[in-house]
Amino acid sequence: MDVRINSGVSARAERKEQEKAKIIQREKQRQTMKTISKILQKCESEWTEEERSMLQAHQDTVQELSRRQNRRHLLKRKQEEMFDDAENLKTKVKQLAEAVQRAKHLVIYTGAGISTAASIPDYRGPNGVWTQLQKGRSVSTSDLSQAEPTLTHMSIWMLHKMKMVQHVVSQNCDGLHLRSGLPRHALSELHGNMFIEVCDSCSPPREFIRLFDVTERTALHRHGTGRSCPHCRAELRDTIVHFGERGTLEQPLNWKGAAEAAQRADLILCLGSSLKVLKKYSCLWCMNRPASKRPKLYIVNLQWTPKDNLATLKIHGKCDAVMALLMEELALAVPVYSRLQDPIFSLAKPLSPQEQKSHSRKEIAPPSALEEVSQSAAPQGEGPAVQGGWFGRGYSKGRRKKKSS
Repeated sequence: MDVRINSGVSARAERKEQEKAKIIQREKQRQTMKTISKILQKCESEWTEEERSMLQAHQDTVQELSRRQNRRHLLKRKQEEMFDDAENLKTKVKQLAEAVQRAKHLVIYTGAGISTAASIPDYRGPNGVWTQLQKGRSVSTSDLSQAEPTLTHMSIWMLHKMKMVQHVVSQNCDGLHLRSGLPRHALSELHGNMFIEVCDSCSPPREFIRLFDVTERTALHRHGTGRSCPHCRAELRDTIVHFGERGTLEQPLNWKGAAEAAQRADLILCLGSSLKVLKKYSCLWCMNRPASKRPKLYIVNLQWTPKDNLATLKIHGKCDAVMALLMEELALAVPVYSRLQDPIFSLAKPLSPQEQKSHSRKEIAPPSALEEVSQSAAPQGEGPAVQGGWFGRGYSKGRRKKKSS
């Protein structure tokens, strides 16, 4: 009995000693790494003989620090924005226009960069949401109901109307493609739409388009909006697909339409997307075909994308500037967004009287109310930041969860 007890005590003591030794070893490695890092930050001519000896004795650490520095420099270069000069930009857009005119089935992939002109921040730009969060800075979100379709949104609508664009695949949740007039069958909103809530208890699922951001109470893995389906009384949910989630709704995600469009495409135009998420969806790139049989790829983005080396042409320019030149080359007028023609007002379903106070988000003002609002509006300071939903808090929560795991 005593032998077994002593054996158990001895085993525990040995484990503790091993754990302690590992901790001491890690601390020594950390201190060595820190010391060598300080040495490498100095000019080589300033190194002492002792420092040179230390670097020689820890070549593995020197190489690891060098690799880390190279990765940091590469990441920094990838995040830098580049602009083509005016003459080069015009030449590139002319090439793009010729490709658009030759295309038999053109599909456009859009990202946050097409909505920055509507005062909606992008994600990976120098002042983007994720860039700021990665630097440890706070990001205050705001109500996006005041945003309106940009020149790029309206140009895409016109190109579709002229049968020059067959389908649009968007990562954006801002609903601006829908509000530009683009028909639902020609649009795949892969990450959802902030104006749409659905009942997935009904068969088929019922869709309710609203005049306000329905994601006030929702976040990562929490999609209930607090309102109920008038048909089955089940709780409605938003359509947003956060990081770490898999979108299963048929609409507005329309994955079937996106995959079919990609299979038929002979030209893909990427506008304002870093492609860091879209690159993971192999069905959008026809990766099952030989490279020579895939659609020609044209990219408009200020930063590096993981598809640059596969692109026929990369244009470094802001989306609105590029699309304005493209429409000029194609001899097409860019339609001006009109709230009178915004389809959201005819598609939206009003709340029941009991649900009128179920949200605190601003509603998109109907055209008839615009004049009254503009006359009665008084100058006001900025209100408190709107928190929650798809823009801001959902991502922050995902980052916290990732860090803690």
